[in-house]
Amino acid sequence: MRLAEKLTAQTFIKGYKTLRDEGISAFYKKLKARLRPAIDYEKWLKENSPSKEELMKQRNATWGTMPLFSIIVPLYRTPENFLRQMIESVANQTYANWELCLSDGSGDTGESRIEQIVGEYQRRYGNIRYIRSEKSLQIAENTNQALTLATGDYLAFMDHDDLLTMDALYEAAKAAVSQNPDVIYTDEDKLDMKSGKHFMPHFKPDFNIDLLRSVNYICHLCIIKKTLADRLGGFLPEMSGAQDHDYILRAVEQTENIVHIPKILYHWRSHENSTAENPESKRYAFEAGKNAVMAHYKRLNIPATVEDGISLGIYRTRYQWKEQPLVSVLIPNKDHIEDLEKCLRSLFQSSYQNFEVIIIENNSEKKETFDYYERIQKEQDCVRVVTYKAEGGFNYSSINNFGAGYAKGEYLLLLNNDIEFIGTECLRELLGYAMREDVGAVGARLYFADDTIQHAGVVVGFGGIAGHTFVNQRRDAPGYFARAMCQQNYSAVTAACMMTRTADFHSVGGLTEELSVAFNDIDYCMKLREKGRLIVYNPYAEAYHYESKSRGAEDTPEKKLRFHREILIFGERWQKILEQGDPYYNPNLTLDRADFALKTRKEQLRPQNYYMDLVRREVEKETNGGWT
Repeated sequence: MRLAEKLTAQTFIKGYKTLRDEGISAFYKKLKARLRPAIDYEKWLKENSPSKEELMKQRNATWGTMPLFSIIVPLYRTPENFLRQMIESVANQTYANWELCLSDGSGDTGESRIEQIVGEYQRRYGNIRYIRSEKSLQIAENTNQALTLATGDYLAFMDHDDLLTMDALYEAAKAAVSQNPDVIYTDEDKLDMKSGKHFMPHFKPDFNIDLLRSVNYICHLCIIKKTLADRLGGFLPEMSGAQDHDYILRAVEQTENIVHIPKILYHWRSHENSTAENPESKRYAFEAGKNAVMAHYKRLNIPATVEDGISLGIYRTRYQWKEQPLVSVLIPNKDHIEDLEKCLRSLFQSSYQNFEVIIIENNSEKKETFDYYERIQKEQDCVRVVTYKAEGGFNYSSINNFGAGYAKGEYLLLLNNDIEFIGTECLRELLGYAMREDVGAVGARLYFADDTIQHAGVVVGFGGIAGHTFVNQRRDAPGYFARAMCQQNYSAVTAACMMTRTADFHSVGGLTEELSVAFNDIDYCMKLREKGRLIVYNPYAEAYHYESKSRGAEDTPEKKLRFHREILIFGERWQKILEQGDPYYNPNLTLDRADFALKTRKEQLRPQNYYMDLVRREVEKETNGGWT
């Protein structure tokens, strides 16, 4: 991409604000990240694949137990070169305790050499099993026929023209021995059928139930413990085309013991007729996928409908709860009546109307502000103004905790006064997820005024501490594997527009007041996650966020010192996730920017506490400089 394409007018405006508010160092860091060239994935793959020495060590590794992997492959008129490459990728595994279970569902074509080729490999290897059907089989039936051959401890599902990396089963065996999971899945990439080039690596999050309901992100390589597979009873013919999505949904309904191996261990061959490259060629598969997600909700007795999302293979959930609980909307405000009025106007247009509004007056100075308060309370019975009085500087946590004390609703919507809902469904979309018992907080997709993304979920570790995903990307940009457009779980969402259950809010002590401005919403979500609650990002709850007009920029030495101290407080409270990585992100992806790009070699070699050490030094400098 040319420099002129990267540096738009909006980029210059934001760059100026960074330079003005955060200084030359932050400006240079952001500019450098934006201009960073894309990493060559082929080169990255070579650098991050095991060496010959490492592969040899894997071949010699032994454990107390050596689980047997049954590799399940349904064959269907498989081209000879692809069939041979697939079998050889299994035969070349550094972990030797496997069996290859092949079912040929091609039918009696009179031309296929599959049986002859498989026989050739059977004579060479003693652990290849083969069964052939006289009639043509659909994918689900063909896979079930292969399952009848399996005797292993784990079942690994593979397509007939794809490849395993040499260390795939070794990594799976290591996970199986150390963690005894019921489900294992790995990262994957695409393999061009003509050039043999690897491309489009999919670095996945750890288990993410709401993302799985939006799209079958698990896909390849998927491994299921045999005892669990026996309970599932095979693949359902009526789900053919999305039988794998249906199967994994049924599997995770019965276990929480799910392990993700964040390594590329599977190469998915891509060609013109594949679902990935030409979605319309398998429209029926996406209808089956929608049915699979719907069946999943029915089994769980969750009232929901499932629709097509932004593209084929992406699904949107709408919850159909009968109850209509009261929502208490908390809006801190200090003057800025134009922003508040715009916010309320959009809120009053909501299709969901059972809400009250609590405006938390925070030291306003203008007479017109109080005139507006008086007028809006007369015009709207659902609006109350409560007055927060506290000495000291701005404390977002304390203000919202104070307002929550006046709430009558079963749910709270924390809402900045500079938010404007888009359309009429935002409140209903947030509430739909919030009413699920396993959900602790729900966040929206927020945009800057120029229709670029301001918030699409939060990753702990971005920028060293935490940050929003896909910032500054176009409103219609799908993001990395459509994650900007998928309903899913994250570690946190922003409290600029966040719904949570009132009882949960009080049970964790509300927002942590020691975090007066920064990271209090991230900290709140982390407290909910400690209680076993999920945090959900719902892209169909949309709003503009005119960003922090109520408190101004971090442009004084005092504010910068406070900000850095709050970083250290957050870092001490949540050291484990900062060290181990956000489970809803992938350790192979960068933390230096918000676009899910590959991690550079320099970043890979960076010391674990690099960022926190920088902040500590900044605090020492700022404190010694006289700001205490």
